[in-house]
Amino acid sequence: MIQKTRIALAFLSLLLSSAIFANEKTAPDNRSYYEIKLFRVASNEQVAQVENFLKDDFIPALHRAGIGKTGVYHPIGNDTAVDKRVYLFIPLRSLEDLNMIEELTMTDAKLKGANAFLDAAFNAPTFVRTESMVLKAFPMMPTYNIPSLSGNKTERVYELRSYESATQRLYRQKVKMFNAGGEIALFKRLNFNAVFYGEVIAGSRMPNLMYMTSFNNKADRDEHWKKFGEDPEWMKLKVVPEYLNTVSRNETILLNPAEFSEL
Repeated sequence: MIQKTRIALAFLSLLLSSAIFANEKTAPDNRSYYEIKLFRVASNEQVAQVENFLKDDFIPALHRAGIGKTGVYHPIGNDTAVDKRVYLFIPLRSLEDLNMIEELTMTDAKLKGANAFLDAAFNAPTFVRTESMVLKAFPMMPTYNIPSLSGNKTERVYELRSYESATQRLYRQKVKMFNAGGEIALFKRLNFNAVFYGEVIAGSRMPNLMYMTSFNNKADRDEHWKKFGEDPEWMKLKVVPEYLNTVSRNETILLNPAEFSEL
């Protein structure tokens, strides 16, 4: 009798373990996906053409298709730079939106009329090239945030950071540092007004993570980073052995929002 009871309990334990494992495997992942479209342009005229197309045609088409608020930014000093850029941040409802967005110029009736941009002559292009990066939000910030900023919009600074790692293991450690390690919580406590944090799951430089913070102006940005660098919590976190040497390349791009940017 005792033996039968033990067998029954063992069987019940196995069933419970299997159920727990199944729930963990099928638990819904509530993390958002994002696309960052980068337009590379060669002149201020092309900058204007891209931004007018986004403002008047493409973003309204995205909204008609059910996409929420978007962000449009250009690097500070873009007007004098050789490599001019326009960044478009798009929050996705699912990865299926990528295909929908790609086909939007053929499926949206109003967008088809944007001939000045879409049907430019081969020797008078409206941009040099476009690139796309697809990101999956971090667990500790599973969706994007509308920043709470004050003052003149033209003075606002958005900081886009890209952290590349030498190996996949080191990359995972850096992602862990942001989440379980508490780096996102530290940014939040210091009011960095993050727009998003995300793992790059498709892009030209991987393994890679990206995030964007925002500030009222350049002085505000510098003051925030000064406080961050001096914070006791950061001083401890940055020397934790498992997080050392996790970033092999850090690209920091300071951006201004376009007048019509929604984020």
